[in-house]
Amino acid sequence: MKPSDKRKFGRVELEVTAFGFGTAPIGNFSYPIDEGTSDAMVQASWDAGVRYYDTAPMYGHGLSELRTGHSLRWKERDDFVLSTKVGRLLKPGRRKNIDFSPWNNAAANVMEFDYTYDGTMRSFEDSLQRLALEKIDICFIHDIDVFTRGSEQPEVFKAAMGGTWKALSKLRDEGLVQAIGVGVNEWEVCHDALLQRDFDCFLLAGRYTLLEQESLDKFLPLCVERGAAVVIGGGFNSGILATGAVEGAKYNYSPAPAEILDKVRRIEAVCRDHAVPLPAAAMQFVVSHPAIPSFIAGTRTVEQLQKNIDWFSHDIPAEFWSDLKAQGLLREDAPIPAG
Repeated sequence: MKPSDKRKFGRVELEVTAFGFGTAPIGNFSYPIDEGTSDAMVQASWDAGVRYYDTAPMYGHGLSELRTGHSLRWKERDDFVLSTKVGRLLKPGRRKNIDFSPWNNAAANVMEFDYTYDGTMRSFEDSLQRLALEKIDICFIHDIDVFTRGSEQPEVFKAAMGGTWKALSKLRDEGLVQAIGVGVNEWEVCHDALLQRDFDCFLLAGRYTLLEQESLDKFLPLCVERGAAVVIGGGFNSGILATGAVEGAKYNYSPAPAEILDKVRRIEAVCRDHAVPLPAAAMQFVVSHPAIPSFIAGTRTVEQLQKNIDWFSHDIPAEFWSDLKAQGLLREDAPIPAG
């Protein structure tokens, strides 16, 4: 498989590349990235054939959208697919008074959650302004999960299924956006949303990886049935499937527990037997599911981006996948790459 391979985006008349460019890092997540490096990564991804870019107002308090728009501005707009998110409004503030954590040296905007109809429409228009591009193709409702909202989640979810859904549905009906969905950290929230509303797509951070396949129980089969596309971000489980079971390896944004370290070591042993890089297996496994057209990865350097592109294209023998299943490291019903 090549990063530039075009794949149908569920039931929608869109095609995305199998490898997508995730822009959270260029919002200065945890560490600052200079303007030159940010633009160089976008241009390098374009030169590699990548044509799907995902951003959000949250990423760097608007910085990611500003940088994404700047780097894509002079490309032919119909040559790429762009997604962003709603659920937060940004308002200018004094830099010294803003808590940017976990973003570093972000844009001088204060963020506040807003899942109302009017707030969603405002968010959509504001994103178009920051991007300075003529259209947005895909729009996700952002962070209506337990991971982000805690005990407030049921009420937040209800609000999003009301006001935000109404606004996005109207934007879709008017042709101002082609696909609408939900972007969260938990497949259960996506499943509930699809049961309640006619969503086209989802952006799921983790939850379908070499380490986790519980979403095969209900959510992914429902997506196949309904023609809903699922984009996977966080396919390395926030680190460990890229670094391996090294000291300090991260799993879901925290130090990896012992049982996860053990499972990754066992997967790495199979990788060594077949000369397969662990990150290559992590990427290619995800996009072998029929509901998942694209894997989006965020990078901090051009060199890191090139590594991801090389891993995505790495030839993996069929025996590798059968060995993972034989050792109980992969669910028997998990789709695997053909050939």
